[in-house]
Parts: sequence; C-alpha cells; structure tokens
Amino acid sequence: MKRWWAALLALWMTMMLAACGQSPASGGGEGELKIGAIFSASGGAAPLGKPEMETVKMLVKQWNEQGGIEGKTIKLIAYDDKSNQNEAVLSTKKLIEQDKVTAIIGGTISGNSLAMIPQIEKAGIPYISLAASKQIVNPDDGSSRPWTFKTAQGDDIVIQKLLSFLKEKGWTKVAWLNVANAYGTSGHDEFVRYAPQYGVQAVAEEEFEATVDDAKAMLTRVKKANPQAVIVWGTAQESAVVTKNIRQLGIEAPIVESHGIGTKGFIDLAGEAANGVWFPAGRILVADQLPDSDPQKETLLAYKRDFEKAYGYEPTTFGGHAWDAFHLLANAIKEGGTDKEKIRSALENTKKFIGISGVFHMSTDDHTGLDADSLVMVQIQDGKFVLAE
Repeated sequence: MKRWWAALLALWMTMMLAACGQSPASGGGEGELKIGAIFSASGGAAPLGKPEMETVKMLVKQWNEQGGIEGKTIKLIAYDDKSNQNEAVLSTKKLIEQDKVTAIIGGTISGNSLAMIPQIEKAGIPYISLAASKQIVNPDDGSSRPWTFKTAQGDDIVIQKLLSFLKEKGWTKVAWLNVANAYGTSGHDEFVRYAPQYGVQAVAEEEFEATVDDAKAMLTRVKKANPQAVIVWGTAQESAVVTKNIRQLGIEAPIVESHGIGTKGFIDLAGEAANGVWFPAGRILVADQLPDSDPQKETLLAYKRDFEKAYGYEPTTFGGHAWDAFHLLANAIKEGGTDKEKIRSALENTKKFIGISGVFHMSTDDHTGLDADSLVMVQIQDGKFVLAE
C-alpha cells in the first residue's frame, strides 16, 4: 500500500510540475520563453534607450500574435537601468539569478554593457549588446568573450568611415572632442590608432563630461587651434550641448560627429546648431532616400512603418540595434532551441542576415558581423536627416 501511495504521489508531483512549467531547460514554462532585456529608457541615455525598449516590446507583441518562437510564448522581462552602470549590473544579476532568462539583450551604452559582461560570461548566458565600443566583443587584453555579441557597428569601423570622409573633404587638421566615458574613450583610442593612416592630425584634443551644460571654456582653446573641422564624439544629449556652444562661440569649421547622435532627439536638443552637422550612421535614418537596389531598403521601410504606427514617431538607429538583436536571437533560438550553447553557436554562425544596422556575417573572431559598408554619411539639413553620399 505504501508503494502504491508513493507512486501516486510521484505521479501527482510530476503532473503539478508540468502544469506549473518548472522545466529548467525551457527558460520559463513549457509554453513560455523568458528573454531578458536591459535598456537606458530614462536618464541621460534615454534618447537611445527609449526607442530600444519600445522596439523590443513591439516585436514581442508581434511575434506572440504570430505564435511566438517555435510555439513558445515570449515573456519579456525588461528593466530600465536609468542610464546608471550600477543599475545595469544589479538588473543583470536579477535576470540571471532570479528571473532565470534564456538570453539577454540590451546594454544601451558602452559603459553599462561592459559592466554587465563579467556576470553574463560567468553564467554562460547568450548576450547581445546594443552599444558601440569595440571592447565589448574584442577587449584589448585579448580575453575571450564567447557569450557576448553586439549589433551596433564597432567604433573602430565608424572611425574609419569618418576618417575616410575627412580625407575626401581635405579636412586633415581637426579638433577632437570626446565625452569622458567608455564610449568616448574607446572612440578616441580608435581615432589615435587610425588617423595617421588617413593623413589626419588632431590640432586640439579635449574631453567633456556626459553631464556637461556649458563647454565654452574648452571650446575657447579649440577655437585658438583653428581646426579645419571639429569632431564631437558623444551621444545625443551631451553632444547637443557642445554643438550649440561651438556655434555660439562663432567657430565656423564643419562639425563631424559620431553615430551616437543618430536620433531626432539630437536635433530637438541642438536646435539650429544641428544644421550642417555630418555623421556616419546606419541606413534607417535615410531609408526613404535609398535606391531600390539597396538590399536593406525593404526591411528598413517595414520597421519604419511598424514603429511609426505603434508609437507615432520615427524610429532611430538605436531602436534598429534592438530590432537586430531581437531577430538575431529569435533566429538562433529557432535553430538551437532553448539550449544556451546551441543558441550561442547559432549566433556565432549567422550569415547574410539582413537587419536594420546592416547585413550581418558573424564568426568565431567577429561577434558583430558588420563592416564599413553598413554605414553611410548623413547630414542634417533644415532639421532633417539627408543621405550625403
């Protein structure tokens, strides 16, 4: 009788576990797939992180309406790190240890992404960053990061695109200004590395804080150096302040900026000073202006239509990075199931994936999979983004 009751109890417990979906391999319930996300949806990097958060929420809704991924409903567990590195680290810990997600996307800015990586690599969780620093996937110390991928073009690629443009224009004596954080420092390192190859020389080099509200003292020194062009390497909020100050001081040199300003928010913040600014960016900002032969055009326009319908404003380069991360992950899960190593391997072997940021070709040595062809030069004219090549 005892054996009969024991068998009955075991059967009942098995049925209850199945009903509750407590299968550790599934990343959630048996019909559920947990995907973690961390974005800077508020704080200084909100012009980048807000459209990223909104893009992923939109995509999860779309995919779930169409049956999810391989029949599993996607459960998005998304946190706002408030543009704070400590918040990003704490959110990462929560996603891994409490929420037990299958994979993580996000990390809006480079510093936050870099701070998240040690926990992710230790836990063996597939991770797709949305930030730019080359250090995210290729640290200078040569350490291995097999679980980490990213969808933003690396600053090494962007710098070379920018330098090629400067050389073409004949602007070889430049002022270099970067934000004093991981994004700015990494950009400066790549500028120093590649500038001699393009015959470009910095006649002034300065740093500004991400919280800058007046950069005129720094720019007075820049003005005395009389550069042929001024490079501002930062993201939308701080770069808008510096850009306005450049024009307020009467510096008439062309302004060339980083892909970190690729949002309408920069134009709103910089106002009239934004007009004439050049920068390298992905094609989403000028999707309507691309030739029909461009392999990305159809995908770009579809994302643009969906996003504008959902939120009432135009998508950004940064939302595009999130679109790419979600689809790359979804494709990898379709191929590898919920086994984390199989997901990682599928990501690493991505080929010819047409995304918003470019056409991705990843490999063991390249966990970004984009080259300079993924970028175009854009100029801001009359408050609008214009294809400049």
